[in-house]
Amino acid sequence: MGSAPIDAREPWMRGLHADTGYLLYRLGLRSGQLFNAFLQESGLRLRHYALLRFLAASEGALQRELSTSLGYDPSAIVGLVDDLERLGFAERRPSPDDRRSRIVVLTEAGRVFLRDTDEAGSRVTGELLRPLDAEERDALHTLLLRVAENGLG
Repeated sequence: MGSAPIDAREPWMRGLHADTGYLLYRLGLRSGQLFNAFLQESGLRLRHYALLRFLAASEGALQRELSTSLGYDPSAIVGLVDDLERLGFAERRPSPDDRRSRIVVLTEAGRVFLRDTDEAGSRVTGELLRPLDAEERDALHTLLLRVAENGLG
């Protein structure tokens, strides 16, 4: 990419690059592209990874809880869980609280996949944040967490 400011290469973009929200959007897209490229071999996408990551931090969840927590359409959750079940990374089990309901839980194969995938996530983040030193990366992360706590309703 070189060291010239992005606006120097594309002056017509100056207005968009003055908009922090647009920059966050573009960086999010790029992060997703890089991460999805890594996941491509497994047949999964970033949405699958997010679901697995959520399950890793829980004892299991109802599909409607996954939809609400991750901000995905309920119909999308069904397909994502189907994909993860097919690969043996998650499974639906009867809910201990209500036998009529089923919860989605992470399997041991899913935990192994996550461990392997976490390294790729670190590489993607490292690639995106290469221009920043460690202190700047920490500051950026702290600021994004603060914004996310209030802005990801």
